[in-house]
Amino acid sequence: MSFNTVTSSFKVTRRRRSPLMEAVRLGLIAGAALVAFALIGAYSAMDKRAVIEGTVTLSQLASLLIVFAAGHVAARDARSGTSAALLNAVVAGLVAGACLSVLVWLIMAVNLRTTLVAASPALAKALSLGARIASLEALAQLPLIGAASALVGALVGRLPAGAGKAALTGLAAVITAGLFRDVFASMLERLPDLTGPDHEVFGSAGLNPGAAVALFFLAAAFALVRDRLALKRGGVPRSGLSRPGLVLLIAGVVLLPLVTNDFVAQVAMLVALYMLMGMGLNIELGLAGLVDLGFVAFFAVGAYTVALLCSSGPLAIADVSFWVALPVAIVLAAVAGMIFGLPVLRVRGDYLAMATLGLGEIIRVLVLSDALSPYLGGSQGIIEIDHPRLFGWELKSPVALYYLALVLAGVVAFVSLRLQNAKIGRAWLAMREDEDVAQALGIDPVASKLLAYTIGAAFAGAAGAVFAALIGSVYPHSFQLLVSINVLAILVIGGLGSLPGVLVGAIVLIGLPELLREFGEFRYLFYGIALVAMMHVRAEGLWPAAYAKEGVHAS
Repeated sequence: MSFNTVTSSFKVTRRRRSPLMEAVRLGLIAGAALVAFALIGAYSAMDKRAVIEGTVTLSQLASLLIVFAAGHVAARDARSGTSAALLNAVVAGLVAGACLSVLVWLIMAVNLRTTLVAASPALAKALSLGARIASLEALAQLPLIGAASALVGALVGRLPAGAGKAALTGLAAVITAGLFRDVFASMLERLPDLTGPDHEVFGSAGLNPGAAVALFFLAAAFALVRDRLALKRGGVPRSGLSRPGLVLLIAGVVLLPLVTNDFVAQVAMLVALYMLMGMGLNIELGLAGLVDLGFVAFFAVGAYTVALLCSSGPLAIADVSFWVALPVAIVLAAVAGMIFGLPVLRVRGDYLAMATLGLGEIIRVLVLSDALSPYLGGSQGIIEIDHPRLFGWELKSPVALYYLALVLAGVVAFVSLRLQNAKIGRAWLAMREDEDVAQALGIDPVASKLLAYTIGAAFAGAAGAVFAALIGSVYPHSFQLLVSINVLAILVIGGLGSLPGVLVGAIVLIGLPELLREFGEFRYLFYGIALVAMMHVRAEGLWPAAYAKEGVHAS
């Protein structure tokens, strides 16, 4: 690397290497990633889950995708023709696979377990892929498999744009179906008038090989047809929501708990809860541009209000219905938002984020304090919260509480949409883009911010009320800073200012890690990698708002 001084700043330039040396460098980077993936124990943990029955496990798939990406980049960076690009990809794959072969040899030749616990004979056996451990066959097949995977990545990169996108869509469909086999299998089992379709599509632990091939081509064909239809419309991206996609998304959200098992229903309930919180923060951050790291404080206000009004324990101040306590919780959270907003909303940007972070911590410390312990229970919390009742039916099952959160989220989404299209919504968007220009146009920034902060806090209070009814108890440790960060990440991943984006972000960031809970902390490894990658390839979010998409296409 070299540094050149340009206008009193530093510009980083990379020394150009020969294409072959660049391929070797990419192979070493991929090989280091593969070795690290194995040595932290992730390979052994994920090798028990099959993606394609009897063919590919999750750990093997993750390793192949790393080398696939290296081959794709090596072919893309090549400055010569197709043959040289494919050769560079093969070299990168060979080097990456050779790194794994060296690891297998070291595990069996040297006792690495004194410092690296995961470097066990079981790992060497898994990496030998059925051959005799550390045999010549086992050591030779890893570079060959790496070369083949990198070559496929290069070929996909060399395809025309539409065909390459279709191939990646088919691959994503196969990975999704195999990874979440239990969810899709439980849905197929409940289809009427069909006899065991899940056994034809899914094996005991993953997707059947024949079904995987069929799904790949179906998904790829769908992507090609969709692109052809877009070209017939002139190739101009739609500004706004895709109505068929939105209808399918809503239908899936409504029907999912009815066609899956209880575990998926519990995960869906958690997704609905975070979706409700995300819509509240979407008012503050997505529309008004207010970075609120203390959002969990209003969530706690709503939860403790319902706990005090609906609990049958010793700390209860009343014994009323949830439907009476819900509006009280919303109003108190809104009042708290207005009170807390007055001293902090005159600051901007990072300073606002730090101020709201302080307010969130103040609430958490107060709830834990000895002074409020006789009223709020301190670290012991409040228990024995009654579940909501509707026409004499107690809503305590995961499905019932899921639909309660979903109905509230629908109401909040309707209010948010009306506000977004109203005069105040346009004022919020103007402030988000440039507060000084908005003020010059006659918009009162403090009043507009305070209204956004108050409404967002009210929605957070509604989410807290549902949370208290869901859990049946509230504890201070449930209202950590991580809750605010998760809600913020949902908006960024889904798309700032986009209501469907809130739903998509909640599914991706909350639902998917919960469905992969069997892998423990390792699921967050790919969670983090996916977030970093998405910020590079789709910074506007998975489902950006209409005005955000127009701005991206215009630029």
